[in-house]
Amino acid sequence: MDGSILYLAMPRVSQDLTPTADQALWTLDVYGFAVGSLLIAFGTVGDRYGRLKLLTIGATVFGLASAASAFAPSPELLIASRALMGVAGATLLPSALAVLSELFTDPRRRAQAIGVFAAAFAAGFAIGPVVGGFLLERFWWGSVFLINLPVIALFLVFAPVLLREVGTTRPGRVDALSVATSSIGLLAFVYGLKHAATEGPSPLSVLVGPGGLVLLTLFVRRQRHLEHPLVDFSLFRDRVFTLAIVTGLLPLAAWSATAYLSGVYLQSVLGLPVLRAALLALPGAVVLIVSCVVTPLVVDRVGKRAILLVCHFSIAAGLLFLLPTAVTGGIGWYVASTSVAGLGYGISFSVVADTAVGAVPAERAGAAGAIAETSNEIGNALGIALIGSLAALLFRLQGPGLAPTLDETLQLPGLAATVVTDAKSAFVTGLHAAVTVAAFLHLVLGLLALRWLPGTGKEKRARTVFPGEETEYARSASR
Repeated sequence: MDGSILYLAMPRVSQDLTPTADQALWTLDVYGFAVGSLLIAFGTVGDRYGRLKLLTIGATVFGLASAASAFAPSPELLIASRALMGVAGATLLPSALAVLSELFTDPRRRAQAIGVFAAAFAAGFAIGPVVGGFLLERFWWGSVFLINLPVIALFLVFAPVLLREVGTTRPGRVDALSVATSSIGLLAFVYGLKHAATEGPSPLSVLVGPGGLVLLTLFVRRQRHLEHPLVDFSLFRDRVFTLAIVTGLLPLAAWSATAYLSGVYLQSVLGLPVLRAALLALPGAVVLIVSCVVTPLVVDRVGKRAILLVCHFSIAAGLLFLLPTAVTGGIGWYVASTSVAGLGYGISFSVVADTAVGAVPAERAGAAGAIAETSNEIGNALGIALIGSLAALLFRLQGPGLAPTLDETLQLPGLAATVVTDAKSAFVTGLHAAVTVAAFLHLVLGLLALRWLPGTGKEKRARTVFPGEETEYARSASR
């Protein structure tokens, strides 16, 4: 909910705090990078020291950071408080999935429970823009962060009553050097990339970007020699596992980039009021919620191969529906796009989490859930960082050259009508390029699923299954 609200609120944030193009992108995705770089570490901490304790601490910090974001007086402080929200968010997701895995030990029931869990995320996407639209029409942009506080308060009251502490004997320790190299490397690489896209190449971006890649390489090499690595990269030797994790990453990248760019398109290009722009997202959000809930029930009948084909091809088709949008109109194409793509997004949210959590024993559920959520959160951040940077680059190259973003350009005084049209046209060109790249990647993933995954009949004969389905197949075989 918080993320989808922020996409809608960014034009207001840009008006009040006047962030640079770089700062605007960091405001949106620093949360995702903070979560993605720390999820696995906090999954391990929860497995070892207790999940309820970690959930309680994380929720408290998340609430405090939300309040700090609401009253941030500058772009720098808003980015810092959003980063703190990301650190706190990293404590919540893996522990929540671990609790589900212990409450529902039967694979089918667990898949349904995780489907409901994923539907709660989808409901947040649906509720966020609508609630945000009402708030932004009546209050200042900081109010979209304050709505987190009642939710946090309810959690802190009821969690000790409804959830029991689950401690485990997780071996090893959190490797601080691995956490540092992965998080700093990721941030440095993305900073260099985004700075080059929005401002043009500079000595700083040329040094920082490749430096981040070096740190990420060192992180991967270190994991291979640790007794208890943060990420067991040997798992990626299995094609099916790799495909499942990429399925967790790419749809979130496509969703986050198009949600941000579409929000700017509806408000700044078409000039729609914020509440109307929010309501236009509802049909796609409803499809997303229903898809999350129904997928675990359907996958038992049609198999993972068929459901992943639907996932990737529907997202690709939905993204391509944005290509006919123009400066003069495209509302219908936007609604159709979010509705068709919403089917695939819901499938990806539901399938990937069950795959990861079901792949490991209960005592490793937190770390496994962290891997799944890491692919989602890093995908969420990379979508804006990579795909969003592509749109920003095209705007810089084809726009009027007065400012690095559309919102900054439109705020300049005394603009001629032709300049406004040129700026909007350049933004739409960047939007089209972004969705074309994302759609192509999903088509490639769909073809890989078609090639690598066996059909329903072959699944039963060859027993080539997703991690987490072994128990279910073993039962079928015994019967």
